[in-house]
Amino acid sequence: MGCLTFLLALISPRLALGLVWIFTSQVDQAYDSTWVPVLGFVFLPWTTLVYALVYGAGGVSSGGWVLVAIALLADVGSWASKAAVARSRSRTSTQY
Repeated sequence: MGCLTFLLALISPRLALGLVWIFTSQVDQAYDSTWVPVLGFVFLPWTTLVYALVYGAGGVSSGGWVLVAIALLADVGSWASKAAVARSRSRTSTQY
């Protein structure tokens, strides 16, 4: 299951998170409420997925927090790249 989850996460972290949530209990164990993973699914899918997987693998230790931080950087980088592309498109469309 771990290799399949990793490959799906490379394609789409939301798809991988959804499948982990449906077919395992790791997301339910990692989060107390349903709202946090739902918001994570929308805004921070990498971070939500990695936290659930690390928590399910025996708890979040210092190495686990490093992985969660890397996932957070991936999410922030994704948002930043989308914003940069939008700015670039708006500049090129106003020049003509």
